[in-house]
Amino acid sequence: MDARQLRILRELRELGSVTAVAEALLVTPSAVSQQLRLLQRTMPVPLTERAGRRVVLTEAGQALADAAIEVETALARARNAVTDYVDQPDGVVSVAAFHSAAATFFPLLLHGLALPGRPRLALADEDVAQNHFPRLTRDYDLVLAHRLDHAPAWPRTVTATTMLREPLDVAVPADHPLAARRRLSPQDVADQPWITVHDGFPLLATIEAIATAANRRLNIVHRVNEISVVAEVVAAGGGLALMPRWTARPHPAVVLRPLSGVHTHRHIDVLHRPERIARNAVRTVLSELHRAATAIQTRDNEVQPGADDHGG
Repeated sequence: MDARQLRILRELRELGSVTAVAEALLVTPSAVSQQLRLLQRTMPVPLTERAGRRVVLTEAGQALADAAIEVETALARARNAVTDYVDQPDGVVSVAAFHSAAATFFPLLLHGLALPGRPRLALADEDVAQNHFPRLTRDYDLVLAHRLDHAPAWPRTVTATTMLREPLDVAVPADHPLAARRRLSPQDVADQPWITVHDGFPLLATIEAIATAANRRLNIVHRVNEISVVAEVVAAGGGLALMPRWTARPHPAVVLRPLSGVHTHRHIDVLHRPERIARNAVRTVLSELHRAATAIQTRDNEVQPGADDHGG
């Protein structure tokens, strides 16, 4: 058993196929299969089994994949101790975020870490389906991801910390009759045209919940993921949409109204592989993200007193 074999086992659990592991590790599928066979020879019980045409982990394989996380963490600490990488305060830290979180958090991070001797940031926007966020932790130190209140927890392969629990409001054109109401119900909005996200993205589940509460199918006419574009389409009369209360830029022709009767909150979480926070610079950026989250919530509560009482 060696670290390379354990890494392959860990990636197989996360990616779900030998081919995907080979692509991620830049090796051939046969090389991955060979390493799995070598690892199996050292184990008294099967680590993998066939599920149709795919190779999946057995319970023993899952347990060893969990242990592989600890091994990689220990190896990361050992390497960092040799190179003083752990204690480097101004190292480069890569941060990825979905679009609205990037627009809100990135400027605060840049301002908060602007002094000499602080970590240097490498920022990237990543608009992916919810189940793809954990995979990004392979390429980035920290990943800002979002999920709905009652969505499944993130997999054990990553460490997750909630930055914000953000209300989702209904975006309405400022001259629309519904804009005069302080709060809306699913029945109020069910007969309107809607703008929503593409399949696989978190907000879609809340749209489905609204339809269930109203006991009718919503008329989805546009599918747009980018929040700023959604705001423009709403302002132009293209329909209603769900928009985050704190991380969406205000639009002069759009008003946000809380929705009753449906759970309308999302978690903005930061994901990372456990070994990443062995670095001092990553821990510094993580702390700065917490400060930014507090500033975002405080700022918007000052603008909208009692905003935390709205929503589901």
